[in-house]
Amino acid sequence: MNIAFIGLGNMGGPMAANLARAGHQVTGFDLTAPMPEGVSRAASAAEAAQGAEVVITMLPNGAILRTVAAQVIPVMDPGSVLCDCSTVDVESARAVATQAIAAGLGALDAPVSGGVGGATAGTLTFMAGGPADSFAKVEPLFAIMGQKAVHCGEAGAGQAAKICNNMILGVTMIATCEAFALADKLGLDRQKMFDVVSTSSGYSWTMNAYCPAPGVGPKSPADNGYKPGFAAELMLKDLDLSQQAATAADADTPMGQLAADLYRRFVTEEGGRGMDFSAMLPRFSARSRG
Repeated sequence: MNIAFIGLGNMGGPMAANLARAGHQVTGFDLTAPMPEGVSRAASAAEAAQGAEVVITMLPNGAILRTVAAQVIPVMDPGSVLCDCSTVDVESARAVATQAIAAGLGALDAPVSGGVGGATAGTLTFMAGGPADSFAKVEPLFAIMGQKAVHCGEAGAGQAAKICNNMILGVTMIATCEAFALADKLGLDRQKMFDVVSTSSGYSWTMNAYCPAPGVGPKSPADNGYKPGFAAELMLKDLDLSQQAATAADADTPMGQLAADLYRRFVTEEGGRGMDFSAMLPRFSARSRG
C-alpha cells in the first residue's frame, strides 16, 4: 500500500518504520525529525499525500492537525483515507473528519495507547472513530503498528476514548503515588506494599505494570531515574483535554480536574517537566501534609 506519514517524532517515527519494514511504500514528512529507515522523504505534507491510499498523521495538537489537514485534503485522491493518530481535542477531530468526508475521502481519528515502547515494538492499541469502511481499509495497518484496534464509533469517538482512558490513568497514578508515600511514612516496606496491593482490590495498571516505586514490580521508568516513558507534560496535555471535553459536555469530573491541577503544578512549578508522569512519587514523598 502507498502510505504517507506526517509527523515522524518519537511516536510517528517508529510507527512509520514498522510499516516500511512490513513492505509498504511509505513517504514521510516532518519539519525537524529524521526519516526512519525505509521511509522516503517528501518536501512537504502535500507532496507526501499525493497518490497515497492512506495518509497517517501524528501531530502535537489540534491546531497543527487542522493546518496539516488543510494542506493534504485538497491533494488526496478520492476514496483515500486520512487517519489521524494524534491525541487532540474532540472538536478538532470532528472538524477535520467533516472536511475530509466533504472532499470525498475517508477519515479516522485513531489515537494510540502504549507510548514510545509500544510504537517501537508494534504493540500499540488504537481507538478509532469514523466510518466503518474507513476503519476496514486501515485496519491491516493498525495490525502492523499495534496489537489491538477498536472501532469506537463515529468521528471523535476515538479521541473521546483516549481522553477518558488517560483521565483514569492520571488519577490512578496520583493515587498510587500517594499510597506509596503514605506507606513509607507508616513504615511499610514498599515491596510488601506491592505484594499486597498488586493482588488485592487496589490492583491497577499503574501499580502492576508501571509501578512508580524503583526496584518494585516490573521494570518501569522509576528504575531509570524517571526518564519518560510518558512525560508528565504529556499527561498534563491529556488531562487538560479531558477537562475541555468535560466542560463542553457539561460533565462533572472533579477527580480529573484535581489531577490536571496537580500535574500542572508539578510540570510548571516543581521541576516535573521532562520527567515521567510516575515521578509524582518522589514529589509526594518529599512533602508533608501541610
